[in-house]
Amino acid sequence: MDFELSKEQKMLRDMVRNFVDKEINPYIKEWDEKGEFNMNIMKRLGELDLMGVCIPEEYGGSGMDYNSLAIVCEELERGDTAFRTAVSVHTGLNSMTLLQWGNEEQKQKYLVPQAKGEKIGAFGLTEPNAGSDVAAMNTTATKEGDYYILNGQKTWISLCDVADHFLVFAYTDKSKKHRGISAFIVERTWEGFSSKAIKGKLGIRAGNTGELFFDNIKVPKENLLGEEGEGFKIAMSALDN
Repeated sequence: MDFELSKEQKMLRDMVRNFVDKEINPYIKEWDEKGEFNMNIMKRLGELDLMGVCIPEEYGGSGMDYNSLAIVCEELERGDTAFRTAVSVHTGLNSMTLLQWGNEEQKQKYLVPQAKGEKIGAFGLTEPNAGSDVAAMNTTATKEGDYYILNGQKTWISLCDVADHFLVFAYTDKSKKHRGISAFIVERTWEGFSSKAIKGKLGIRAGNTGELFFDNIKVPKENLLGEEGEGFKIAMSALDN
């Protein structure tokens, strides 16, 4: 097997490396000390078409391969893990999951602007009392007519205060345990949504990490990702990305 990077991959690596050297490395010490997430870096990543690296061009992405996403993440990590986290959460956990599980309407509404870098996506799975034990989550989504009423809390969520769209996992039928979990696309602007950053972290201080709160949010039934009960499977596929 040939493990050498292609010409295009080398050009991508060099471009991201140059970006990190010029726009992250000179300032990262100050951002880390202040615990400050610099949103201008996210804007610049969008301008450089790095927010949808391995998303097909038809959905607003760059149409590169998965290894290209790894190259981008590796180079950003050289500057600081805060920005690698931002790209891998936005692309790997959220956008690629929408690509795999979303219907065409959901892809056009949410995936396209994310791949273009116009909107930021995040991932809401971990909870204060559950951690990595997904089946122990307490967040619920109760079907009422054309909506699901979402209540609960998530924690250690990357991009909590800056993301526009969130993939949120909640129980629609707790009696079925992990087979009763469903996935939803939630917008920040909806009534009942709030977030709060965690300050004074020991690591990834230049990143935005914190909590999400859902207080009787009315989630349209059209924002169910996949089918009811597929949430656990969707979450595991997202973590694979």
